[in-house]
Amino acid sequence: MANVMTASLGGAALFVKPPLSAPAAFDEMRGGDGAVRPAYAELASWLDGISPEGLLQRRREAELLFRRIGITFAVHGEAEAQERLIPFDVVPRILSGAEWGMLARGLEQRVRALNLFLKDVYSQREILRAGIVPEDLIFRNPLFRPEMNGQKVPHDLYVLIAGIDIVRVDAETFYVLEDNARTPSGVSYMLENREIMLRLFPDLFSRHRVAPVENYPDELLATLKSVAPASASRDPTVVLLTPGVFNSAYYEHSFLADKLGVELVEGRDLLVRDEVVFMRTTEGLKRVDVVYRRVDDDFLDPLAFRPDSLLGVPGLMSAYAAGNVTLANAVGTGIADDKAVYSYMPQILKFYLGEAPILHNVPTYCCRDVEDLAYVLDHLPELVVKEVHGSGGYGMMIGPKADRETLAAFRAKLERQPHGFIAQPTLALSTCPTCVEDGLAPRHVDLRPFVLMGRDRVRIVPGGLTRVALGPGSLVVNSSQGGGTKDTWVLDG
Repeated sequence: MANVMTASLGGAALFVKPPLSAPAAFDEMRGGDGAVRPAYAELASWLDGISPEGLLQRRREAELLFRRIGITFAVHGEAEAQERLIPFDVVPRILSGAEWGMLARGLEQRVRALNLFLKDVYSQREILRAGIVPEDLIFRNPLFRPEMNGQKVPHDLYVLIAGIDIVRVDAETFYVLEDNARTPSGVSYMLENREIMLRLFPDLFSRHRVAPVENYPDELLATLKSVAPASASRDPTVVLLTPGVFNSAYYEHSFLADKLGVELVEGRDLLVRDEVVFMRTTEGLKRVDVVYRRVDDDFLDPLAFRPDSLLGVPGLMSAYAAGNVTLANAVGTGIADDKAVYSYMPQILKFYLGEAPILHNVPTYCCRDVEDLAYVLDHLPELVVKEVHGSGGYGMMIGPKADRETLAAFRAKLERQPHGFIAQPTLALSTCPTCVEDGLAPRHVDLRPFVLMGRDRVRIVPGGLTRVALGPGSLVVNSSQGGGTKDTWVLDG
């Protein structure tokens, strides 16, 4: 899960470069004037009535429940591959119905534009011919898949499942920090966080009308079935393809397969005959119509991509090209995750939809641009610098927190390989009350809602995964970097 809150502009004249001095962080519960905001009124009253010891006890109970359930993740790059719990905060993050309504409209708009952009890039390339997005940004992108050129994708939907990372800076302003269009993760934590809260805080739930998230698996399955190939049966067969038990997100894969009521398969469980995908079962071969894949493009099919891959299915791409199976998400969607492409999203939205963004980008400096690079090098201590293809909080520098050696190292990287980086001003991310050892304290948060784009309609469950930076003053919310999670409540009505 990638994130630090920042800003993006690169190559676009739609933004004025923001001031480098960030205002004080917006407190989502109390607002700028210190008064409790209406959505938090009941929670504030409830918190006044519970002792710090009582709240810490609930936190310990939540941790025990997570351990019993077995919700863990492995940290990228750890030699011992030690599994950890993601810290869970028992104080919910609350959004009003009106706030969520605006977010939902903006999320749908953005994912529609992403799908149109991907379709165009792999077919007519009108946006490239118009000079709106530079050609080299696409064709030199390691996540661009030439194998998808001219490939017909079922119902022209490339991104069926999107995780759009959102940050907030004041009562009215939300920014999109990042688009996750390949295999966005974290939905299992959204669902389990709600389950834990329902168990531990029934009294608090009774004081609110919280919109449900429990129907997400049903919505996901309906979305996947809606995009089955035309040759599929009336009740299409869906499977979830996992790299296996050693993958850091394997818990989520098995959790979702169970909730969806579909088979969790590895590459060895599938085979291709006559350009049709089949699953091995105890009753013989069974045709597969939709593959919800959590395997990266490179490893999907050793005949099409990496020949040394043991995770994929030989011939899968031939079945895909023949239109006999749907892959969710489509191959080649990684270019929409690219942080340099992200900086062009305002123009992309305007080009395909003729609309202004409902949810704006964080202003971003594309270091591939000479002027932007000069600005970044002049203001490096005040900026956040990210690798264009980085994720999980890796390959990133937060200027205000960086020491002299780190600043010098990133300066050298930028001068040597500017096209590999973007930079963004450090934003004052909003904070939410969080349970810490000393009681309640403000901690910075972001939000990853999950958008499902089906043939029939768009589905967005009200809420998402709120990630929280647990260290005082920290802006890094990634679980791999020590961040935690919260339940996200959207008030119904």
